[in-house]
Amino acid sequence: MSVPRRHGITVPFPGVALSDHREWYEECVALGYTDLWSAEAGSHDGLVPLALSAAWTPTLRLGTAILPVFTRGAATLAGAVASMCQAAPGRFALGIGSSSPTIVSSWNAVPFDKPYERVRDTIRFLRAALAGEKVTADYETFSVRGFRLDVAIDEMPPILVGALRPGMLRLAGREGDGAVTNWCSPADIPKIVEQVGADRELVCRMMVLPTTDFDLVRMVGRRMVAAYLTVPAYAAFQEWLGRGEAIREMNVRWSAGDRAGALEQIPDTLLDELIVHGSPEECRRRVEEYAAAGVTTTAPAVGAQGDDLRTMVRALAPQ
Repeated sequence: MSVPRRHGITVPFPGVALSDHREWYEECVALGYTDLWSAEAGSHDGLVPLALSAAWTPTLRLGTAILPVFTRGAATLAGAVASMCQAAPGRFALGIGSSSPTIVSSWNAVPFDKPYERVRDTIRFLRAALAGEKVTADYETFSVRGFRLDVAIDEMPPILVGALRPGMLRLAGREGDGAVTNWCSPADIPKIVEQVGADRELVCRMMVLPTTDFDLVRMVGRRMVAAYLTVPAYAAFQEWLGRGEAIREMNVRWSAGDRAGALEQIPDTLLDELIVHGSPEECRRRVEEYAAAGVTTTAPAVGAQGDDLRTMVRALAPQ
């Protein structure tokens, strides 16, 4: 089964207030984008930017990449998903994942226990709850007693799993409808597709720095790399992809508290592989390399504001 190519972009856009996003969303429609994808970490709520688009642009598909499974209770998450399904009938895709110990435990005071099992259990619960079943069940990581969702939806949304390593990637293909991944290169995509399955959707969020000034790429990109690839799950992902040696000294120094030294240990080759950068035309070609390698839905996250952001949104568009 062939999965159709979709052209997404990550929202909300940097430096643009949510109340000012309508014209941006409408331009995305005019440019031929099919999807908007939001995230949820230390910034905006993952659903509010999409709810606005549901009202303003009634043709775009709206997806989360991702909502953490730990930070909303089971019933609360089901209600939020069903609300989006009603706001955008047939146009909402739910991406869920374990997130990270920092976001879950340090920021939200929730134990980060058994992340694989929690994602799996959440998928199973949501499929039952969104189908209108009365759920009384003891899952491995949580229990639900007598819950029935009082929101009717027309169809089950695709459930995609934020996944980095083989176990979660296989779960995404086996019990989910596909996977959401990031911090990888086009050359990594076939290895990821092999785990998820070629008949499943693969959403990829790639970081885009639209500049030909490589000194600026070094300055900004190294901070971005360190913020993610010092997280154990992301470090293990890079190990699996064959970059263990490239990030080892960075992680050693980071763990020792030497932040500046850690940044200096990030090689330029790592920035070239994991961050899309260059002129608008070069960035567009690089994003298309991900699609050619097997990504079915591209969702670039543009690290720019103002005119530079507008130029890149237009350059990355399918039309």
